[in-house]
Amino acid sequence: MDEPTLAVVLLLALAGLAAGFVDAVVGGGGLIQLPALVIGLPGASPVQMLATNKLASVCGTTVSSATYYRRIRPDPRTFLPLMGFAFLGAMAGALVASMIPSSAFNPIILAVLVLVGAYVLLKPSAGELTELRFAGRHHTGLAMLTGLTVGFYDGALGPGTGSFFVFALVGLLGYNFLQASAKAKLANWATNVAALVIFIPQGAVLWKIGLLMGLANLVGGYLGARVAVSRGARFVRVFFIVVVSAFIVRIGGDVIGLW
Repeated sequence: MDEPTLAVVLLLALAGLAAGFVDAVVGGGGLIQLPALVIGLPGASPVQMLATNKLASVCGTTVSSATYYRRIRPDPRTFLPLMGFAFLGAMAGALVASMIPSSAFNPIILAVLVLVGAYVLLKPSAGELTELRFAGRHHTGLAMLTGLTVGFYDGALGPGTGSFFVFALVGLLGYNFLQASAKAKLANWATNVAALVIFIPQGAVLWKIGLLMGLANLVGGYLGARVAVSRGARFVRVFFIVVVSAFIVRIGGDVIGLW
């Protein structure tokens, strides 16, 4: 693969910054970062782009997770099983990532985003208040299932994982958007680390690009987490709808050949 030009490097750094901010607020930063890698590094293989995206993302999720944890103090009875099973799911997903053709990425992601966006729009009360739907073992079991399922998706594909964690925590478990974002960040950090456990020994990570984007992602993640915490659950919900809608338009245009 040829060395990227300065313009490409700057594009990737800007994408990392924007992705870190969006990811910290509602998740889905990979839907900015991964397409930027596809455009900027046309000679890279799909697994190299996925692995490099993970390296950049783990930088942002580390700082945003720490910020959320200090300020929100999410319940460990939920986020610890969520993180643990997300880690296992992501490792399993990363093992099959190289078997998934890049042409399958966009249609799968688009279908899930449409379902997620429709649910949040049609149920405006979702995520305003924390009203847990399950307790005890049922709550923990659903958190584990969420972690395993979304974690597998993250290891295999990746883009939109944070948004899917937020949606599951709001729609299935009953958390408000701010609490869901805090737990989603912790789980997303675990999935990023798990995927790298698989990708690094394979030699799939493009280290120079990944670390550069990671630094930008870290700055964006810190800013995004602080904004989300200060503005509250209603802001996170509105931001979620705007981001998911933008992703649907962009990816939908790709799928039907508009762009």
